[in-house]
Amino acid sequence: MTGSRRPPLGDASAVATQAQDYLRARAHYDEARGEARALCDRMPWMTTAQAEDFTRHYVDHRLALTRAMLSATVARGGELRQEYEGRYLQLRRALLRRHAGWLSALLAAAAGMHATVWIWLR
Repeated sequence: MTGSRRPPLGDASAVATQAQDYLRARAHYDEARGEARALCDRMPWMTTAQAEDFTRHYVDHRLALTRAMLSATVARGGELRQEYEGRYLQLRRALLRRHAGWLSALLAAAAGMHATVWIWLR
């Protein structure tokens, strides 16, 4: 669930991440199953086999929706990252240009003052 950027398997943080991912997925599965059971309880005319079939379909559908939402969120996160990195690069370049301009002006002023003082003291 964390994407393609997983740490090496021998790393302790990788094991912790995998365990955390498993627990999140399991909790989501259990939540979907509980919702399906609650729906089945409100339909007492269903047989046990029908309730089990309904529960299985509901859980499968809910997990597919969750995967789709997570995939869309990850994709949008990647798009936003590219946008922000591009904007950051533009701002950084603009700041560098401003600093270079001010430094050039300062050096030109210092050179002009130096020349003026040198001519005046000569």
